[in-house]
Amino acid sequence: MNPELVQTMRAALEAVMARIPADQSVFGVKAAMAEVILKAAAHGHTSFDGLVAVASAQIQAVIAMLS
Repeated sequence: MNPELVQTMRAALEAVMARIPADQSVFGVKAAMAEVILKAAAHGHTSFDGLVAVASAQIQAVIAMLS
């Protein structure tokens, strides 16, 4: 992975985490969201907006799975 993509993925993860209310940010949410972003990047979503959109769409499913 190139360094620019890694930075974009990091920024997308932080942006998505900022959308999750603190009371719902249970242990493991950040790791699970990072995995969603990694998988999205592997499937060709390499823009910041694309990664944020894909990960944002998974927020509720991830929280439900970990709660």
